[in-house]
Amino acid sequence: MTNQKQDKNMGALGPYRVLDLTDEKGFLCGRLMADLGAEVIKIEPPGGDPGRSLPPFYKDDPHPEKSLYYLAYNASKKSITLDIETTDGQDIFKKLVKTADFVIESYRPGHMDNLGLGYEDLSRINPRVVVTSISPFGQTGPYRNFHSFDLLCSAMSGHMFITGDPDRAPLHISLPQAYLLGSAEALMATMAAHYYRRKTGLGQHADVAIRDAMIKTTVNTVPMWEYKNEITKRGGVFWTLRGEKQRVLWPCKDGAVSFGMHGGGFGAKTNRELVKWMDSEGMASDFLKTIDWENLDMETATPELYNELSDAILRFFQTHTKKELAREALDRGVMLSPVQTVADISESTQLEARDFWDEVEHWDLNVRIRYPGAFIQITETPCLKTTRAPHIGEHNEDIYIRELKMTSEELAILSGARVI
Repeated sequence: MTNQKQDKNMGALGPYRVLDLTDEKGFLCGRLMADLGAEVIKIEPPGGDPGRSLPPFYKDDPHPEKSLYYLAYNASKKSITLDIETTDGQDIFKKLVKTADFVIESYRPGHMDNLGLGYEDLSRINPRVVVTSISPFGQTGPYRNFHSFDLLCSAMSGHMFITGDPDRAPLHISLPQAYLLGSAEALMATMAAHYYRRKTGLGQHADVAIRDAMIKTTVNTVPMWEYKNEITKRGGVFWTLRGEKQRVLWPCKDGAVSFGMHGGGFGAKTNRELVKWMDSEGMASDFLKTIDWENLDMETATPELYNELSDAILRFFQTHTKKELAREALDRGVMLSPVQTVADISESTQLEARDFWDEVEHWDLNVRIRYPGAFIQITETPCLKTTRAPHIGEHNEDIYIRELKMTSEELAILSGARVI
């Protein structure tokens, strides 16, 4: 392992190359590696990756170069077209592996082995290569060959069961989360294997199961079952303490805020300051002003007491906007936060101060689009600025002609045969 200082302009993974064979199950993994400075080469089938058909589309034009979903999760990558299902395509891929540091893929378990491109095959070509496989249920076990998608991974993880209102069916979060969490876990697994390689010189195979990653989001519910033999249920806008529901999401003039009524010393300051605030606007009853907040135990509070407290707070919150409540709560030290929309997030002064957004020029669309940028801040090897997602096969000539030394005629023949 070297102690040599790395160029800040390269990012943490600046010297490394990634061959990205993922679909939407693993798009984000490659995107994050590109953010960290790696050269990520997205390998698409001739005609383009199927993920380019995923909505929404720029100006609702269902064009493979205008999928906003694809553009978001494949930003900062390069693109070549290659059909690895063909013998010629497999030979070309093996040549690329010789100079690759990472391969990430999300095919069904066993598919890469059947093509002669599994980890054992690739490690014989390049013993240093790290191969990360992302699949719904992993490479082993009785579920390994099951078909699945984001919704099923959420359902089978238990995450859906605790999402939603208790008197209604379980809910799926509106945007795919299982695939994204699986991709983030894949990055962690890849970096762990990379660390091992830095110590030993040898790569290894990282096996990431999306369902397993999602189960980690529910780890706090497992002790409830093991310790109390209770199954955690959906709470909606409430949480449950000793069988009693208590509100944690409160409507206001233009949306909602998050606020919990905590008892004892932990919640005393917040509750007292909130009542002072309400009183300054003539909305605090004598009852509220005489409560001994330090000795109030919300876990044993009667429903009548809780209802009197919550009704008064609810009326007060409904007289203010999210911004008004958040600003005043911050000044008074009240533990409250607004439930923000994407529009709210885009105007966040905190994110602006952290230089979170990257303005990306899409010359082909004649527009600049703002992207989430650095997902972490690192002093010596910061994330690189986001660049637009590549067009289909945009880097074919760079890789095939300039690097692999193919002639233009060879490239044309392979393209005509739908290998490239």
